[in-house]
Amino acid sequence: MAELTIRKAQAADARVLSRIGAETFIETFGHLYPEADLTDYLASAYDEHAARTGLEDPRKASWLVEADGVAVGFATAGPCDLPHAEVGPGALELKRIYLLKAHQNGGTGSALFGEVMAWLMAQNPRDLWIGVWSENTGAQRFYARHGFEKVGEYGFRVGATVDHEYILRRSVP
Repeated sequence: MAELTIRKAQAADARVLSRIGAETFIETFGHLYPEADLTDYLASAYDEHAARTGLEDPRKASWLVEADGVAVGFATAGPCDLPHAEVGPGALELKRIYLLKAHQNGGTGSALFGEVMAWLMAQNPRDLWIGVWSENTGAQRFYARHGFEKVGEYGFRVGATVDHEYILRRSVP
């Protein structure tokens, strides 16, 4: 069994973050899209330069999950940009949390989620937000157990395809 570690990603990790981002997205969602849509989305969403810019932004953070030093998952958080009327200054978002299927359902996702939530809470947010695919009921149940409630819906573009997504929020007292 591989030893799993979770660590905060640095600017030097931009290439590996881009690679594992694309790999996990393809494994989890790739079957949903025409090849051209998937290719267009991956080129923009997991661009190495954009990853480096995000890693250098002090308002954002990313984590890598590694199995014996090889990336098998990641998470990213930062200022919320979900399209909801109540998103305001100080609102933060868990933007992505992905693990390769071989590393799911063993507690690693919960540990990664805990790392991200600790960082988010240390920023003294007004609210915490998450966008989740409407058909990902497992993730929706997980987030509900952690106090997130559905407060809206929006379309998430992958190339020319538009996915139906839910907006979840957890108010911070």
